[in-house]
Amino acid sequence: MNIFQTAARDAVATIQSLSELEPALNQAAQMVTDCLCGGHKLLVCGNGGSAADASHFATEFLCRFMGDRRPYPALSLTSEGSLMSAVGNDYAFEEVFARQVWGLGEKGDILVGFTTSGKSRNVLRALEEANRKGMQSILFLGKDGGFTKGVATVDLLVPGTVTARIQEGHKLLLHILCEIVEGNLPRA
Repeated sequence: MNIFQTAARDAVATIQSLSELEPALNQAAQMVTDCLCGGHKLLVCGNGGSAADASHFATEFLCRFMGDRRPYPALSLTSEGSLMSAVGNDYAFEEVFARQVWGLGEKGDILVGFTTSGKSRNVLRALEEANRKGMQSILFLGKDGGFTKGVATVDLLVPGTVTARIQEGHKLLLHILCEIVEGNLPRA
């Protein structure tokens, strides 16, 4: 089997394994719907490729996913380079998201985190800060969940050892979540 065939086979296997996450995904969708319909916001974070997924997720709500509708407040905590470098320099890289959750988060808001390894200390610190503030949280994670497993209100754990396959699973889950929630949101 060549690289394409192996990657395609493994991607299909990963996608098929996601069906067991349907109850957790439905719970996450209800949380996001209640948050946004209640006038609250989403704060979203992740590292590397997961930072791109965090920005993508926030964009689907602040712009739109599939249909035309009003924008809903969703902030990617990964998008402000000067803020992240200042916090990293003045405090620690582990604090780049937690400091933003502390400053921007309020009870009723939801923190959405992405970590393929489950071992992102800055995502863990953001979850801890969200918990301290009484916020709910949703965590897209992979592998065995690492030390972040069980810290969020809802875990969406994509099993596997290959980062690319885990991120592909995250992408599908985030799109399904957006599709469910968008169907529940007022258009105007």
